[in-house]
Amino acid sequence: MKTKTVEIYDTTLRDGAQAEGINFSLNDKIRIAERLDLFGIHYIEGGWPGSNPKDMEFFRMAARKRWRTARIAAFSMTRRKGVAVEDDALMRQVLEAETPVVTIVGKTWLLHVTEVLRAKPDENLGMIADTIRFLKDHGKTVFYDAEHSFDGFSDEPDYALATWHAAEKAGADGVILCDTNGGRLPSEIARITALAVGQLNCPVGIHTHNDCGFGLANAVAAIDAGATQVQGTINGYGERTGNCNLISMMPTLQFKMGLRGVPPKSLPKLKELAEFIDEIANVRHDPRQPWVGQTAFAHKGGMHVHAIDRVARSYEHIQPESVGNVRRVLVSDMSGRTNILMKATELGFKLAPDAPETRAITAKVKELESAGYEYEAAEASLALLIRGVLDNNPELLFTVDSYHVSMRSNGQHSICEATVKVRVGDKIHHTVAEGDGPVNALDSALRTALAKSFPALRKIRLTDYKVRILDGVAGTAAKTRVLIISSNGKREWGTVGVSENIITASLQALVDSIEYALLEG
Repeated sequence: MKTKTVEIYDTTLRDGAQAEGINFSLNDKIRIAERLDLFGIHYIEGGWPGSNPKDMEFFRMAARKRWRTARIAAFSMTRRKGVAVEDDALMRQVLEAETPVVTIVGKTWLLHVTEVLRAKPDENLGMIADTIRFLKDHGKTVFYDAEHSFDGFSDEPDYALATWHAAEKAGADGVILCDTNGGRLPSEIARITALAVGQLNCPVGIHTHNDCGFGLANAVAAIDAGATQVQGTINGYGERTGNCNLISMMPTLQFKMGLRGVPPKSLPKLKELAEFIDEIANVRHDPRQPWVGQTAFAHKGGMHVHAIDRVARSYEHIQPESVGNVRRVLVSDMSGRTNILMKATELGFKLAPDAPETRAITAKVKELESAGYEYEAAEASLALLIRGVLDNNPELLFTVDSYHVSMRSNGQHSICEATVKVRVGDKIHHTVAEGDGPVNALDSALRTALAKSFPALRKIRLTDYKVRILDGVAGTAAKTRVLIISSNGKREWGTVGVSENIITASLQALVDSIEYALLEG
């Protein structure tokens, strides 16, 4: 039996770009479209012709490209009230875009027809039919986005049906039911979609928003009810709280519903796609995003880790690698011995389950975590801790003999200065450096001093710095945890320091970062 295919229609470049804080340049839009095409997306909506010069330039560039799998779509609305379709400037702009596909939005909800559009019910039906017929006569594939489908049907079902039938009779290649306000439950979506599928002879699609957190669930409900196209955005970008997240939708179709969306060979690159689009949009990756987030397959509780060590699927709904993700074992005060064993293996150490070193490492981790240390994002510090126990506290590559941090001001600008004295074998390096803040100055002084003996440290950069007060009740005497992320340009690692003094905590994390970089080469 042939696997049913569900068309993936991406509207990241239009609907997604309407999200607060998202702004794509022309080059961004081209790069995103190329990556979506490579991934196997069926339709890529490029924007609204005529709404801005950038979108028109995108369509001009897209028309000159050869697309591997995707068909480019332009978005617009039905002809305007009181204007003949052939005289409407919107239609001229859509044709100038030269896309093989056009998606037209029109009114389903009688409330919108009479109170927002201020048109007569029959006039709206004519606007829908005229527009679709005009575009079909020009050789376009036409999808009709039925705005407010579910609100409109719940309010005036006969009129909603009449709008869908008008689109179908005019030759629409698909009627797309839109939960525009994002306020409907999956049960409502399923019931109304099933009715539409039964009433219409053309394909039915679904376009959902996430205002109640049901964007994905509602799309799944519609596909279960017979919809054959799903519209959404990468990472769920979109107006208000966003649209159906195609990053979750595509593996759900393949692995949970037994349906075909994008080519199966693309799904191991799903995490890569999600992160690529986030980078282009200048948005931080959501670590808790289903399927592709950093924590999606992270295990912390000792009982869970013990189980996945024996049977991975006992606590994982799918193999992480199938969507380009990886299993991560976290180490904390909740950790059991299995956590330590699996994490040590991941970091390149071999431990025996009943070895005294394993018990010593587990005890040390629990002791330090109770003192405020946290190793979930500081794996480099954890690796140093394990190495220290296994090597029975080996001789350090360097030691910090003394340091001093001060701030001076000329009345207009404040300058931080750090002095560091480090010992490398028999050599002593004494360095002074300035920085934008005390930690930046300390980092600069420390690395400058050590670079005299370890030139490779000149490539190391501090890329992130986070501070957390662990005991707010203690006020200025509270313990501070500092997490530092460092990079050599090829990979990143995290280190942690804890102290009542923020500078001391920062120095601990900096020293760990440099020591780890030297040991790992």
